Amino acid sequence: MDLRLDAVSVAVDGASLVRDLSLHVARGRVVGLIGPNGSGKSTALRCVYRALRPTRGTVRIGGDDLSALTLRQSARRVAALTQQGGSDLDFTVEEVVALGRAPHKRGNEPLTGAERELCRRVMDRLDLLRLAARGVLSLSGGERQRVLVARALVQEPEVLVLDEPTNHLDIRHQVEVLSMLRDDELTVLVVLHDLNLAAAACDRIGVLHQGRIVAEGSPGEVLTAQLVRDVFGVEACVVAHPVTGSPQVLYSLVSTPEGRWT
Repeated sequence: MDLRLDAVSVAVDGASLVRDLSLHVARGRVVGLIGPNGSGKSTALRCVYRALRPTRGTVRIGGDDLSALTLRQSARRVAALTQQGGSDLDFTVEEVVALGRAPHKRGNEPLTGAERELCRRVMDRLDLLRLAARGVLSLSGGERQRVLVARALVQEPEVLVLDEPTNHLDIRHQVEVLSMLRDDELTVLVVLHDLNLAAAACDRIGVLHQGRIVAEGSPGEVLTAQLVRDVFGVEACVVAHPVTGSPQVLYSLVSTPEGRWT
């Protein structure tokens, strides 16, 4: 299913966090949101996984107004990896991953054999099988992040929403996680701070600045030296990757006359 945000605005305590945001994520495509801290990226995602209700506008999945669905119905259709997705309870890795099936179960209904096999396959793909019996509180930050990605994938959603999924991951696992999103042909909306990862992983990129979309298009259309300067306040050179041709942003450290670094 596709995902569509139609003129979504969010105001909290009189502050406008997102303004008239319209964005379309076509079925099976990966769309990235980039922008400076405080530009409204995470707020936009919260509207999709229903942690926030838009002040104005509509979020639609496959044409259905998300707000008209029950929480169980929307949980079956949207899975989210948030920046606050951890737990203080020392469940095992396999227990946390299995929680992804919760929207599809009732009460304490046990997993079916097919669901257990699904959990095993996803853990295997994310290099977690060897950690299955470990408590999550004993894991490194990167290992925990992979567990949370696995939990979201086990949910088998129509739409996957990810807020900084590569946090704490080493280079190998960053590449593996983002490659998996593309290989599985999921409908994905993802926030990334690394512009080069966004260029490599995303079909399209939306740039948020002060709560508004200021640019949207393919990575090659969006990631220009002028945009990086205007939106992020950083001098950069943008070149083509020698193998893939995707844009690569090379940053410059330039000292201002006041001695500050931009």
